[in-house]
Amino acid sequence: MIGYTDPTATTLVIGVGNRILSDEGVGVHIIERLLAAYNIPEDVLLLDGGTLGLDLLYYLKGVKNLLLVDAVELRKDAGTLVRMVNDEVPAFLSIKMSPHQVGIPDMLAVAKMKDLYPENVILWGVEPDSLEIGMDLSPTVEARVPVLIDEVLKQLEAWGHKLQPKLPAVEKIA
Repeated sequence: MIGYTDPTATTLVIGVGNRILSDEGVGVHIIERLLAAYNIPEDVLLLDGGTLGLDLLYYLKGVKNLLLVDAVELRKDAGTLVRMVNDEVPAFLSIKMSPHQVGIPDMLAVAKMKDLYPENVILWGVEPDSLEIGMDLSPTVEARVPVLIDEVLKQLEAWGHKLQPKLPAVEKIA
């Protein structure tokens, strides 16, 4: 898992999904790329939430702003971007066949019950094209990654966090 617990973090960005199921892992891909390309302020935590489900509750303590990035199946065209805000983001407990099926809606429902639900919650999602076994995103979803990253950066800036790009490494001249 990428990320760390910082008690001063008031904004949390979680990329969720299963990295080995192609487009299902888009949220994790977004977090990895943001961490590689930007300096992250101390009051922002970027977290690879993978398939942790309820284990993510730990990271909500003291968080004012929560931005989730995930694959969302809404029966739209593959690559369609979706933005949900606050109560539009599903938060419910559902019947599961196994404890491994606990997802973000369940985590948010428990967060409401435990009074950990952040003041601002936004979900940026993309309709997947492939959920086959594989570590790479489909070309359709890969083409949407720059737009998703841009939307995450815009939202963070709206919340008062401007991420600065990392400077490229300078090679020594012999």
